[in-house]
Amino acid sequence: MAKKRYEKKRPSVGYRIVKALIRFFYLKYKTQGAENIPDEPVIIVGNHAQMHGPIAYELYSPVKRYTWCINEMTEWKLIPSYAFRDFWSMKPKWTHPFYRVLSYIIAPLAILLLNNADTVPVYRDRRIVTTLRLSAELMEQGNGIVIFPEHASGFDGVTCDFLDGFADLARLWYKRTGKAACFVPAYIAPKLRLICFGEPLRSDPEADAASERARIAAQLRERIDAIARELPEHTVVPYLNLPKKQWPKNRPAADG
Repeated sequence: MAKKRYEKKRPSVGYRIVKALIRFFYLKYKTQGAENIPDEPVIIVGNHAQMHGPIAYELYSPVKRYTWCINEMTEWKLIPSYAFRDFWSMKPKWTHPFYRVLSYIIAPLAILLLNNADTVPVYRDRRIVTTLRLSAELMEQGNGIVIFPEHASGFDGVTCDFLDGFADLARLWYKRTGKAACFVPAYIAPKLRLICFGEPLRSDPEADAASERARIAAQLRERIDAIARELPEHTVVPYLNLPKKQWPKNRPAADG
């Protein structure tokens, strides 16, 4: 029954038209380090880079994949409040009325795109079990899973702090397959038009759940930051919706 429930439906004509337009007008990305992705279902963990992360993977992922998407952006009633809070709440207060209206305007487009794209709805309550089960099933079908675990705190110049609950997917994967999960760190640099993949990280099925979540999240974040800082100097597109004049460079000033 589960496989029938989650069988991929053919995208709507409207979605295919919009996707073609986005592909034509949007940045053309190249990939770097794709040899770090083993030939197995992997969990790609990357920086969000505002809208650029989800779009780049939808158009230019080197592997067949599904992307985690917060469920508030897939449900009509929840989109406006979530969009304003996550996208525009840090804008100057005098602009807030405009962005509140905009949050309602974008709702139909969000429904069209996110409910037709290869996404997995992510819930921040007990329904997270549904997210994990669907993700594991999709991996069993040969798909990768793309996750952007940043949230709005602890910005270090490249990434924000990671929510670590995503690492529980490794425990479910091991339970279903007897295999340790493979996490691949990835850094998206819109200014360089690059998606860069780093050295993979294996889960430890024998480790304590809480400590393993913390380890996986911390090490992946460190690897993503390292990828960013090793690239040529460029402006980082942060998860936080900061004014562009506050966007940092990938290398601290002291590095020259």
